[in-house]
Amino acid sequence: MINLAGVHPPVTTPFAEDGGVALEAYDANLREWLSHHVAGIVVAGSTGEAPLLSRRELGALVEATAARIGDRTLTVGTGAESTREVVAVTREVAALGAHAVLVRSPSYYLKAMQPGVVRDHFLAVADASPVPVILYHIPQFVPVHLTPDLVGRLVEHPNIIGIKDSSGDLRNLGALVEACGRNAQVLVGSGALLYAALEAGAVGGILGVAVIATRSSCALYDAWREGDHARAGAMQERIGPLHKTVVAGSGIAGVKAALDRLGLYGGSPRSPLQPADAAKLAVVDGALEAAALGVSA
Repeated sequence: MINLAGVHPPVTTPFAEDGGVALEAYDANLREWLSHHVAGIVVAGSTGEAPLLSRRELGALVEATAARIGDRTLTVGTGAESTREVVAVTREVAALGAHAVLVRSPSYYLKAMQPGVVRDHFLAVADASPVPVILYHIPQFVPVHLTPDLVGRLVEHPNIIGIKDSSGDLRNLGALVEACGRNAQVLVGSGALLYAALEAGAVGGILGVAVIATRSSCALYDAWREGDHARAGAMQERIGPLHKTVVAGSGIAGVKAALDRLGLYGGSPRSPLQPADAAKLAVVDGALEAAALGVSA
C-alpha cells in the first residue's frame, strides 16, 4: 500500500491568455511546490479545476508532473459520471505515470446514486484500475455522501487505499478513521482541520491551502509527527484562517490571485468561473498580510 502520510497540495491549473493550459508556468509552479517537504502532488483535484479540463489537457499535466515528481506520490483526479469513463481515464493517467487516482462519486443522476449503486461503481473502478484508488468525499460539490458504513465496506477491496474527506466535519472524519481501520488511510481536505485531523487519526491532508502556504502546511505536519505540539498549533493558527478566507471563502479565483501575489503563476480560472474582483482581491491581500506569507511561506 502506498504510504499517504503527509501533505499533498492539490495544485492549480494555469491557463494562458489563449485559454489553453500554460505548461511552462505549471512547471515553474511545480518546482516551487516540490522544493518543500510535500508527500506528493495531486493533479486535477477540485482546486485544479478538474471538471473543466479535457482528457488531452489532463494527460499533459500528468506527464509534466511525472517528469518532476521523483520519489513522491503523484495522485490524479479521474472522477466522472460514468464508470466506463473513470476506468478509461484512470488507465490513461496510470500509463503516463500516476501512482494513485482520486475518484469522486457520480452525482448527476442523484436519485439513482443509492449506496449499492455507488458501491458497485467504486468496486468496478478498483477492479479495473492499474493503480490504487483513493475515494473522494466532497459533499459541498458532489452531494453523494460516502458514509462511514459504506466506506468501511469499500476499503475491504485491496486496491482502495484511502479516502479524502472534505466534509469539514471532524466527527465524520473520526468515524471514517474508525471505519477504515487498518484497511485504508484517511486524508483531510480542510486546512482549518489539519492538526485536529491528525490527532483524530488522519495520516495527512490534500489541502488547497498547501498550494499557497506550502512551507507552513508541511511544517505543521512535521511538527506534529515530531511531537512538537506547540509548533504544530502555531502553524495551524497560521494556515487555518487562510483556508477559511482564501480557499473556502474566495474559491479558485482567490487561490489563483494569492499565487499571483506570492510570485507564482495563478492567472484566471477557466470560464465559466470568473477571476477575483476588487473586493475579493482585497480579502486575499488582507489574509496574506495577516499570515505574513512570502513566496516560500
